[in-house]
Amino acid sequence: MTFGGFFNDTRVRGLALQVLAFAGAVAFVAWIVVNTNTNLGRLGIGVDFGFLDDRAGFNIVQTPIPYDNNSTYFRAFLVGLVNTLMVSALGIVLATILGFLIGIGRLSTNWLLAKLCTVYVETIRNVPLLLQVVFWFEAVLVLLPRPQAGIVLPFGGNLNNRGLYLPAPVTEPGFLAVAIALVVAIALTIVLARWSRRRQAATGKTFPMWTVGAALVLGAPLLVFLVTGAPLAWQEPTLQRLNFTGGIVVIPELAALLVALTLYTAAFIAEVVRAGVLAVPRGQVEAAGALGLHRGLTMRKVVVPQALRVITPPLTNQYLNLIKNSSLAVAIGYPDLVGVFKNTVLNQTGRAIEVIGITMAVYLFISLVTAVAMNLFNARVALRER
Repeated sequence: MTFGGFFNDTRVRGLALQVLAFAGAVAFVAWIVVNTNTNLGRLGIGVDFGFLDDRAGFNIVQTPIPYDNNSTYFRAFLVGLVNTLMVSALGIVLATILGFLIGIGRLSTNWLLAKLCTVYVETIRNVPLLLQVVFWFEAVLVLLPRPQAGIVLPFGGNLNNRGLYLPAPVTEPGFLAVAIALVVAIALTIVLARWSRRRQAATGKTFPMWTVGAALVLGAPLLVFLVTGAPLAWQEPTLQRLNFTGGIVVIPELAALLVALTLYTAAFIAEVVRAGVLAVPRGQVEAAGALGLHRGLTMRKVVVPQALRVITPPLTNQYLNLIKNSSLAVAIGYPDLVGVFKNTVLNQTGRAIEVIGITMAVYLFISLVTAVAMNLFNARVALRER
């Protein structure tokens, strides 16, 4: 093959361009690293991560893992990371559920429901997220009554300007059997669901999977729970002078951030869902109606499975945006990764490069893991629907 013919080959030319692009990216990164090290050396500053073992000396308002002011900076980093992962995971789940409901509601034949969903989407997504976070914290939650005059909730709960206080479950001997029963029930449900799909593909006969699955997942643990003598107690929050102690507390910062992230992201997910549903050919819906399927079953069995092929890629973007938008927690003092590590630890240690580098690397890793998981789900959905 001649030199000109070599580059006339589209595949070879494309591979060569990719190699050149990769080499350019590597050279650019190497130049940044070398330039940074040179400048730091000129200033007498070295990169050192030993500060992570030093005593932090500050408290954190929400610590899902054991932590006090005698813990290390690395422990503070872990607290901020767990808080970020918690609010991101809860936000993704809640925003997905709400977004799907709003998106399908916009396509409803009920005029009032469709218009209300439209107003929600157009209002929420056109107001900056930062303003929504501040609104829920400063204009709603902080204005709640003090703990002494808090709003009494059922089952011993209380809502006040210090947070939402709920009874905390306390396990007793024998509860392990309930947990094992739940795991076994979930495993059996998964196996049964796969058998049901194979059976329907082979014979065309449907199986009441939702009913049987719900009975297994809820019934089996409940039966073991009753047989073992209900090995679960509840610790109710009690008012001690100026505040409540005991139970589970959802601090106002977490509540404001979670509500804002959920409502904001759900508005965009709703549009993604609406577009995905509208992308399904109208003939599919008409064919389902001709077979006698009612609207709900048609949506669940025919429309949504096909729409997922269109929904999943932009849905991944919304999940990534939610994870990154959680860093706005710094505006209201929620102790996420940015608030704890990038702000407090950076201010105390002065290790700007190390702290910012670790923070960027963590967000990059979380985003890549989320993207990979969603890509795997997308590949599975696309393969199933072919």
